[in-house]
Amino acid sequence: MLSSVSSVSHLPNETYKCKHLPFIFLQARNLKCRIYNQPELKQPLSVHKEGKRKKIVERKRENCTMNSSASVSLPILLLLAALSSAQAYDFFYFVLQWPGSYCDTKQSCCYPTSGKPAADFGIHGLWPNNNDGSYPSNCDPSSGFDKSKVRGLLSSLQSNWPTLACPSNDGTNFWAHEWEKHGTCAESVFNEYSYFKTALDLKSSLNLLQSLQSAGIQPDGGYYGLKSIKDAIEQGTGYTPYIECNVDGSGNSQLYQVYLCVDSSGSQLIECPIFPRGKCNSQIEFPMF
Repeated sequence: MLSSVSSVSHLPNETYKCKHLPFIFLQARNLKCRIYNQPELKQPLSVHKEGKRKKIVERKRENCTMNSSASVSLPILLLLAALSSAQAYDFFYFVLQWPGSYCDTKQSCCYPTSGKPAADFGIHGLWPNNNDGSYPSNCDPSSGFDKSKVRGLLSSLQSNWPTLACPSNDGTNFWAHEWEKHGTCAESVFNEYSYFKTALDLKSSLNLLQSLQSAGIQPDGGYYGLKSIKDAIEQGTGYTPYIECNVDGSGNSQLYQVYLCVDSSGSQLIECPIFPRGKCNSQIEFPMF
């Protein structure tokens, strides 16, 4: 129950009491009701004075409604802000990218300032996702990327999470984009450091290139069956992958990205509840890098 209002408005020779609405919602205990009731008059007023008194009372009631609405809006806004910064998700896509396919397009690529990356799959991102295919993004604008927080990971990020965007750069913009768009939607599980560390650890536990090479699938510019590629990765990881293709400068379909799924805590691989939409040819190129 709300406490009594400390101050009560008065009209000449008349006292108006305030009754309180039992509004329990976040900070609603601070809500003050100003609904004024007409008092019982000891003596009848003239028609003129009675009309004037009713107009004053009506203005008081209108003020009460406006003040109450303004007070209610604050806790509602606070709740919406809390919900927006704590977006729910069901699992993560862990996305690995083949650099040869990124570069073998009409747009080409630029090597990072640290030099040409190794001929291996690099991390694209660790993305919160929902079972219905939707996903949260940019969940906490106040949590911008701070390079100093991942200082101890920079060497590993440059090797395993390299940028190939032009113009040539050190990767900071790429990592900032991934944290701000995707990482901030998993702040209930990760801080900035643990988000990147988890992705790096996941990559080190997998060796997609070795899994493919063990099945005779080499990044030599040759064409391989899409099913053979999926089977080789499933054999190596224990889980069914999703393969994303892009096209080279001649329009040929090529192996671009591999999606694996991780549970909502980011601790272990799981079977994907849903795959992204896309299409690859039955035979796809595995370009050199």
